[in-house]
Parts: sequence; structure tokens; C-alpha cells
Amino acid sequence: MDGIAKADSALFTINNVWMLVSTILVFIMHLGFASLEVGLTRAKNTVNILFKNVSILAIGILTYSICGFNLMYPGNFAFGEYFGFGGWGISTPEGSAGLIDYFNGQYTYFTDFIFQAMFAATAATIVSGAVAERIKLSSFLIFSTIYVAFVYPIAGSWKWGEGWLDSKGFYDFAGSTLVHSVGGWAALIGAYILGPRIGKYGNKGIIPIMGHSMPLASIGVFLLWFGWYGFNGGSVLSADPGNISLVFVTTTLGAAAGVLGAMTLSWYLSKKPDLSMVLNGSLAGLVGITAGADVISPMNSVIVGYIAGLLVVASVLFFDRLRIDDPVGAISVHLVCGIWGTLAVGIFSAEHSFITQFIGVFSYAVFCIISSFILFLSIDKLLGLRVSEDEELTGLDLGEHDMEAYSGFQIFTVE
Repeated sequence: MDGIAKADSALFTINNVWMLVSTILVFIMHLGFASLEVGLTRAKNTVNILFKNVSILAIGILTYSICGFNLMYPGNFAFGEYFGFGGWGISTPEGSAGLIDYFNGQYTYFTDFIFQAMFAATAATIVSGAVAERIKLSSFLIFSTIYVAFVYPIAGSWKWGEGWLDSKGFYDFAGSTLVHSVGGWAALIGAYILGPRIGKYGNKGIIPIMGHSMPLASIGVFLLWFGWYGFNGGSVLSADPGNISLVFVTTTLGAAAGVLGAMTLSWYLSKKPDLSMVLNGSLAGLVGITAGADVISPMNSVIVGYIAGLLVVASVLFFDRLRIDDPVGAISVHLVCGIWGTLAVGIFSAEHSFITQFIGVFSYAVFCIISSFILFLSIDKLLGLRVSEDEELTGLDLGEHDMEAYSGFQIFTVE
């Protein structure tokens, strides 16, 4: 092996290892989602939420291996760059075609698959939080399976699979729209069709339903922020030092600015510092910068993140006024800030058009809203979406699982 070949082989190994490390970081995000959702909901639904998060991860990976990967990256489109299918299952090309020659010497076929599979599972996890505490487990799992198996990868193929939006110049670096808004639209439709939790809204207006563990919610956010370095950093698709360094900086600044944006507005409006808003502010900043983490400058990433922090607070209040009950603020974080982050690419990057970004956002909205409505309404007609009133009041842990998350503990109240 000559010197150039050795150098290429070493660089290939480094690139591939970084992609696998990023995959691990994205995997850790699922623990973050689970902890955040559990913390921001009531103790009586903890087992149910953990069950959904474990199941979604498994369903997302398996369906992506069966059909999702080849829907998202079909190779050839059958219908005008809108839909294509590369066949069932995954199978690496033989020899170097699946290794060093697979993607310009940056990673292998199987590394490509497993990294993308973690993203697929993330889209369904977003829905879980918005419909928490009142959806039937079986109905939710059926929805998630179909959505992750077909809707998410077809939508993803339009950009990342070199489909029609990619041809138009639409840009989404790591998924503000392709992952977060795709999940966010489904979360919005699901929460709307289900209706609010019992006791959330009354004649006197909004009645807060507090989560049972802010420490768990905080741990979840730190895990998500940590995992986001793989989510965005891995989307460089190589171990390129310059690009990864830039992405790490813009990701961090966006998240930090999101915290301050949410802190500013929530403290001003409520006259008290709200930890839940600040936690969601960090996620808002992360979602907001994800579309343009590699093309938006560090100082502009602060602006993007800060505005995302303001938006998430305003959005939570807005959806509450509409009586759309989202226990964890998933719609505001992932949908609203995903839209903002995608449009921000057209504002803060001279290389990309705001109009094109808007066309992309609108197209995904139409596709995901229609798909989600059809799926949720069909499942509601066939199986029902919502648990009984007794189950909801007792808690889904006992109602659906006949288990308790904190068995043996008793809550004492002071008269």
C-alpha cells in the first residue's frame, strides 16, 4: 500500500469512527427525551411514557431497516423526484463499494444506515410528549410505526435523498424541518384530535398540571444538549475539523441564547423565573440552529437561538389559549422553532433563498398534516385513540400496564 492509499485509509477510518460516535450521541438523546417527558408529566403515567420511548426506538430502527432507509435514499425516483423505493431490507454492496468507496471515503454503508436510523426514531419520539397522559398505547404504537416507516422517509427523500426540494436548493443541514417539524406537525394534529387532559382547561381558564420531577426534566435536557453534538456534528458526514468545530460552536451558542430568550420573556410575563420554560428554551435554540448550523455564523447563531427562545414561550401560551394541550411543549419546541430555524437559513445565509426555504416548510406542512390526519382519524375509528376517563384519572401506569413507577412510596399531605 503506497503513501496516498495509506492516508486515504486512515482518513476513512477516522471519518467512519466519528460517524459512529455521533450515532452513539444521538442514541443517548432518546434517554434525554424519556427523562424530559417523564419529568414534565405526572408520576402516575411514568411507566407508560417510558414504555413508549423504548418501543419507539425499537420500532424506528426496525422499520427503517425494513423499508425506511430505501424510501429515504431510493437511488432512483419513480415519480418525478417525489417518491422512490430501493427495495426491502438493507444489504451492503460487496467489497470496497460498501466500505471506502461507498461515500467518497467518508463512511461505510452500514454506518450510513445506523446513523440515519437514530434520526428516524427521533421523529416519532417528538409526537410522544405532545399526546402524553391520555392516548392509548396500542393506538400510539400503530401510528408511530406507520409514520416512521413511510411518512418520515418519503418526506426525507425530498431533500436528503436528492429529491425535488433538493433540486430547488432547499437547505436543511441536520433536520429542523426534516426531523423536528415532521415530528412536530404530527404532534400538533395528534394533540388537537385527542383533546386536552381532564382538568386542564376550565371555566376560569387554564389550570396548570405540574410535572412530578423537575430534576428528571433537567437531566433530560442536559442529555439532549449533549446528544445534539452528535445530531449536528455527525451531520457534517465526515471528521472534517473545520466544519465540525463551526457546528459545535453554533450549536452551543444557539442553545445558550435560547435559554436567555426563554428566560427573558417568561420572567417578564409571569414575574417569576420558570424552569420549565428555560429548559425548553435550550431545546428551542438547538432546534432553531439545526437547519443552518454549518452555514450561519456564530454571532448570527446567537440571534437565531435567542429568537427561538422567545418563540417557544410565546408558542406555549398561544397553544394553551387555543386549548391544544401539549404536556411537554413539544409542538412549540420542535414544530414552531423548527419552522423558524429553517426560514432563518434564508435570512442569515447569503447562499440560500428565503422563498425556497418557505416553499420547503409549506410543502412539508401540507404532506405531514394530511398524513397525520388520515392516520390519527383512521386509528380513532378502528381502535379509538383515547383511554377511558377512569384510566386517565387513575393513571395510565395502572390502567394500561398494571404497574407503578414508584411502587412502595406513599405521598403524605399536610392538612
